[in-house]
Amino acid sequence: MFIVDEKEKQYRFGDHGPKYLMQGPRMNFALVQFMPGQDFQAHYHEVMEENFFILEGNVTIVVEGKAHNLSAGQLIHIEPKEVHYVINRSSSVVRMVASLAPYKDGDKVEVENPEL
Repeated sequence: MFIVDEKEKQYRFGDHGPKYLMQGPRMNFALVQFMPGQDFQAHYHEVMEENFFILEGNVTIVVEGKAHNLSAGQLIHIEPKEVHYVINRSSSVVRMVASLAPYKDGDKVEVENPEL
């Protein structure tokens, strides 16, 4: 058992990206934040499935070339090997929860970002 205080963790890229509250041994759990216009590199996972639960804002998540516009209260589940890309095309901050399981270190294959 352990407790993590979000305030003690940092976003990967300063004001945005994932803020991992837990990494392994069986899953990753993170808060993710994107400012307007920000995105991350399109990628897929060989083993891990990924879930994003939108806490606030509106975000576009592209899975296998299809754009999904999500808002607070919605969850998207992404299977292993499905290429996915996230971009905040809105004018406000997006915050969401991300979980990845089963955890496998280095299970991320980056690909070219899609044309939107």
